[in-house]
Amino acid sequence: MNDLEKRVLAIERRNKQVTLDKAWETSGTRKIIITVLTYTTIVLFFIIADLPSPFINSIVPTTGFVLSTLSLPLFRRLWVSYKINN
Repeated sequence: MNDLEKRVLAIERRNKQVTLDKAWETSGTRKIIITVLTYTTIVLFFIIADLPSPFINSIVPTTGFVLSTLSLPLFRRLWVSYKINN
């Protein structure tokens, strides 16, 4: 295998990894995992802090966090559009 073939294969591997990374960043699985981990962390904090109804009261901050992360793609598109046009 010559040097050019090796370089092409390396680029193809890199492109495949970039595609997989992008798919992960936008996947529903990732969003569900983030939601569950966030909720669990907040529940544990509320239990340790001895706050009332930790399982119910953890829903509000988790929802806020998830909504903020779901809005990021919109803001990213706006930012990219701004940068391209300026």
